[in-house]
Amino acid sequence: MDDMTPQRIVQELDRYIIGQKEAKRAIAVAVRNRYRRQQLPEPMRDEVSPKNVLLIGPTGVGKTEIARRIAKLLDAPFTKVEATKFTEVGYVGRDVESIIRDLMEATVNSVHERRQKDVRERAENLAAERLVNYLCSAGAGDARTAVTPTPTDVSRLRRQRKRIAAKLAAQQLEEQLVEIEVEPEDQFSPVLEFEAGMSMEDVQETFQEFVSSVSAGRKRLRSVSVKEARRILTDQEAEKLIDWDQVVDAAKERVEQSGIVFIDELDKVANSRPELHGADISREGVQRDLLPIVEGSTVQTRYGPVKTDHVLFIAAGAFHHSKPSDLLPELQGRFPLRVELHSLTPDDFVRILREPENALPRQYQALLSTEEVELEFTPDGVQELAGSAVAMNERLENIGARRLHTVVEKVLEEISFEATEHKGEHVVVDAAYVQARLGELVKNDDLAKYIL
Repeated sequence: MDDMTPQRIVQELDRYIIGQKEAKRAIAVAVRNRYRRQQLPEPMRDEVSPKNVLLIGPTGVGKTEIARRIAKLLDAPFTKVEATKFTEVGYVGRDVESIIRDLMEATVNSVHERRQKDVRERAENLAAERLVNYLCSAGAGDARTAVTPTPTDVSRLRRQRKRIAAKLAAQQLEEQLVEIEVEPEDQFSPVLEFEAGMSMEDVQETFQEFVSSVSAGRKRLRSVSVKEARRILTDQEAEKLIDWDQVVDAAKERVEQSGIVFIDELDKVANSRPELHGADISREGVQRDLLPIVEGSTVQTRYGPVKTDHVLFIAAGAFHHSKPSDLLPELQGRFPLRVELHSLTPDDFVRILREPENALPRQYQALLSTEEVELEFTPDGVQELAGSAVAMNERLENIGARRLHTVVEKVLEEISFEATEHKGEHVVVDAAYVQARLGELVKNDDLAKYIL
């Protein structure tokens, strides 16, 4: 994180996202301030709160992508939620505290996977030893009942172990069946959890998981191939080498100090009318429930209490039919940084197809190269793709850069379907190629409405 200056963060975001410099700068500074806070002495560190950001702009201009990329770039715990999925406590739906529970769950799994990679080599060695034991005991037959082995038996067994270990290393016994003892995978004691707002399906699923975890708590024997046994035993040994208390503590520390929550569609829970009726009351209730979490509170999870005082919240919304001022004043104050993202211009669409490292043309070139089809996009072809997307956004609903996915997919639909019949060919996507496949659709509003 030392080298992740705001300038460097913006440069990295520029590799994948076109334009929106103001939004990139605001989030880069907000993220860098978290690093600066951690360098402060203890009393001052606790006083510095995160500068939550509200992104305002139409759909398809990069709001979600900016938040997702910044979390991936910083390797920070991240979760994306939609405000419309939550309801006020007492109504049917999910409660807002599940945001933090989901973030904690995902972070525990991420930390656990990293610890597994760290101990993988040791676990593989221990698993190989156990596998040799199983194979030797399987071949010993009744000899396992011998009370005191003779020196000859010990010497024979040592030679046998070396011989089996050599065959295992050479993978000569991969398909041989061996009976192994399988341990329960879950390291936690089974707990029956019920949360506010759970549907009947969620309750039934939770109860079934509880029953399954109870019944799975006993060891059992399985007859599997040596290849499968090696994987099972390696996983078991890795679990033994991992301290779950340390995993949970590390995950909790990462969530509390580095967690990022992206709340999309915040404008959908804003009330643009002064009077409240029915669902409007529930929307305002969602805002009130969000207040303590965004401001800083303690949320109970299956891994213990998690504090949200220093979790960074990034909210986004189009605010077509409402304004940020329609949110509760208290919630407005929780998002001190507001950035407006601009609608994409025709030149932006061309740049989106040319410049990012994950640009759509590059993706399709890589996909079709697996079928030995060489795909080439000419400059006029890219210009025509961008122009078609802009025209569709103007005549139909403006969905921003997402329209490019639909347009490019439609243009390449035929070659993608028949790729195996064009193996070794060079396909040029120029303006004529694009017009031949989109001409009628672009002209006919009724067709375009349902296809593009």
